[in-house]
Amino acid sequence: MTEIGFIGLGNMGFPMAHRLIDDGNNVIAFDTSSATLDRIVSLGARAASSAKDVADRAETVLASLPSPAVSLEVASGSVGVIAGSRVKRYVELSTVGSRAAVRIHDLLAGRAIAALDSPVSGGVGGSEKGTLALMVSGPRNEFDVIRPILEALGRPFYIGEKPGSAQTMKLANNILAANVLVATSEVVVMGVKAGLDPAVMVDVLNAGSGATSASRDKFPRAVLPRTFDYGFATGLMVKDVRLYLDEAKALGVPVDVAETIGRLWEVAALDQGADSDFTAVIKGFEKAAGVTVGGLDEGRTA
Repeated sequence: MTEIGFIGLGNMGFPMAHRLIDDGNNVIAFDTSSATLDRIVSLGARAASSAKDVADRAETVLASLPSPAVSLEVASGSVGVIAGSRVKRYVELSTVGSRAAVRIHDLLAGRAIAALDSPVSGGVGGSEKGTLALMVSGPRNEFDVIRPILEALGRPFYIGEKPGSAQTMKLANNILAANVLVATSEVVVMGVKAGLDPAVMVDVLNAGSGATSASRDKFPRAVLPRTFDYGFATGLMVKDVRLYLDEAKALGVPVDVAETIGRLWEVAALDQGADSDFTAVIKGFEKAAGVTVGGLDEGRTA
């Protein structure tokens, strides 16, 4: 039985840790929420008291965390992974940007701990089903070691040796996801204002050239039924968009579209709250147009 450390049991991390348990691994878990930690223990994990404790007990440690600052502290803080006695490799599943990934890599290298960044895409649903796309960068030999672990979570893609390159790939993915959700929201609101049925609109989009990940998945699951419970926070999308803009500007590449997307998400976070589900971004467009999309009164003016 393979021992795997897992730190961070949030919306994404908890189902990933659960899948690793179901795959027959001995998961040593840590989270700052004792209630969440108790839940994963009830499913078969063993509890740790800190990130260091995890790294004292497992050679491979995975982390799914909410921000670059938290990731840096977990990886290199005084009671972090870097202080562990057994750990050999640290896998960063979080979206932290390439600069934070390089920083973590350099710090852990000083203790002969291999760092791999492996941000994921696919949402909570993909985490629960084991269908995530995992973008991985770091030493190829270490990727080969952890590949069976990652395959329990989804489909791993090896991006390259360069630290942070998987983060760059993830940010490119997320800026497109951020774009299509706001764009789809805007056009569906326009159609509803004109008297179209939003469910029919989504069906037509999905059958034609206008199909997006938003129309195929997010609208049917969380927007049209007005549950707004897809499982990804608006504040996290804002974080990812900011990271993309920082990296793109540092590279000196155009950011005209990305800056517009960023402005819209910043407004959504202010209006709906950082903890709101990111599918609630449509509410700002609805308010401006005076309509409501979906629900019991689909397409009718609010």
